[in-house]
Amino acid sequence: MSDKIIDLGAGFWNIRGTFRLGGVLNIGTQCSLVKLASGRFVFLDSYTLTDDVRAQVMALTNNGQDVEAVLNLHPFHTVHCAQMAKDFPQATFYGSSRHQKKVPEVQWADDLVESDAVAERYPELKFSLSQGVHYIAPNEMIHAGSLLAFHPASKSLHVDDTFMSPPTKLLEAVLPELLLHPTTKKALKNEPNAGKEYCDWASNLADDWRDVRNFCAAHSYLVKFKDGEFEKALLKAIAKARPKLENA
Repeated sequence: MSDKIIDLGAGFWNIRGTFRLGGVLNIGTQCSLVKLASGRFVFLDSYTLTDDVRAQVMALTNNGQDVEAVLNLHPFHTVHCAQMAKDFPQATFYGSSRHQKKVPEVQWADDLVESDAVAERYPELKFSLSQGVHYIAPNEMIHAGSLLAFHPASKSLHVDDTFMSPPTKLLEAVLPELLLHPTTKKALKNEPNAGKEYCDWASNLADDWRDVRNFCAAHSYLVKFKDGEFEKALLKAIAKARPKLENA
């Protein structure tokens, strides 16, 4: 699987990258490039751009000069932040409190990526922070919580870990088209009704963002949904998980 950039239209590009578990199995990763109304650009998440993908991004962004910010959405996706900051030194870097601790060499903005201030700065995007689960789990192996970003103009959803597509296309026939992250139950906050809060949040999201056609998930691949299919697939995944999560 080589890196590639996919033009999803209306000023949204999804970059499919490489991430090898234990240095062997490539489970993939991603970042996305979004063109703002101003003509400038922001990245969703960091990734080290190389070869053809780098050349295409630089051609789009005036050799990187028009990239105004990098929004690092998932607190546990930190591997590429330092290199991204070197590649786009003029960009403002937003991240979670964990990004700031783990990658101190980057000059992070004071506003956290999940703050209302950042959401208001980029009206081209809609954001939703997963509810009922830890955004930054105390256990470093639990990555189910994240900040999701939806780009209505291209009907593209950028999501790291919280929701997933089946790991290989061969499984599409037997698995639902959307899966919850396998650590979702372990990620629940130690609060009454945390499972219900998570399921209600995801169900509301399925309705609010029912227009999603392009589902960009970090560790799998790009899924294209037809009209109504995203809402149906997410509601199906939640309905299946709700009994276990609500009784956790």
